[in-house]
Amino acid sequence: MAYVDAEIASQPDCWREAAGLAEVVRGDLPHPGERVAVVGCGTSWFMAMAYAARREQAGQGETDAFQASEFPADRRYDRLIAITRSGTTTEVLDLLAALRGRTPSTVIVGDPASPAVELASATVALPFADERSVVQTRFATTALALLRAQLGDPVTALAADAEVAVRSPLPIDPASIEQVTFLGRGWTVGLAQEAALKCREAATFWAEAYPAMDYRHGPISVAAPGRLVWAFGELPEGLPEDVAATGAAFVHSRTHGWRTVLGSWSAGRTPVDPMADLILAQRFAVALATSRGLDPDAPRHLTRSVVLAS
Repeated sequence: MAYVDAEIASQPDCWREAAGLAEVVRGDLPHPGERVAVVGCGTSWFMAMAYAARREQAGQGETDAFQASEFPADRRYDRLIAITRSGTTTEVLDLLAALRGRTPSTVIVGDPASPAVELASATVALPFADERSVVQTRFATTALALLRAQLGDPVTALAADAEVAVRSPLPIDPASIEQVTFLGRGWTVGLAQEAALKCREAATFWAEAYPAMDYRHGPISVAAPGRLVWAFGELPEGLPEDVAATGAAFVHSRTHGWRTVLGSWSAGRTPVDPMADLILAQRFAVALATSRGLDPDAPRHLTRSVVLAS
């Protein structure tokens, strides 16, 4: 079994631990009303996107998400949150060093002995969610679970949805699909981006992601039989019918269970929180890799951390 399989399966327990930790580290996380920037690279950036939109949706204050390399240096924030599994990513370290003494910063990190810890004002360490795999799964969702718990989202209860996502059959056979597009709205746009990245990283597979409302403004043109559209969270009215007209398969989870257009997959109790849906998408990406004869623990051209030469 690939390392990533075990790490995906451990996410429900990681979320529960993060929910308990959120109260302990509350003082180091954004306070209501603060103007906050959240940064990361790759997967961590997509988690930053999801949290920023969810925090604003919860009425906690203005929140922006940036790739660490693209942070607007002259913009002022009350607090910076940096998400970095390794704590060694060059762009994150450079930004923390540049803002030291100017903006209070909290780093959410897997390795509590990493260089990022020395540069940040505060640290929230998640060693229980750190990973051996190059492809990120549980650290990313656990960081988001921690931040959502601090917002008041019922993360402990959501872990039950994660348990279902770990066990449920996949909604569609990966070997039958030649392309997938993930869609989201609001805070789930970040989840859609992350799901697409997992397919590209683990399986070198053609995967895209878009805001669901924008999907009909061009990207829907690639939908066709043998391709898949997978949506997270709330859907724009009429979108399932528009996708069905293209002949593409369509997957969407909702409170009443999974809906698969042009498919027959169904189950009784199924994941209803979009973050639990992301677990299913992670499993889909790993299954894609296996079906293509690839090792998801050894993705092409990738390492656990991007460390650039000076």
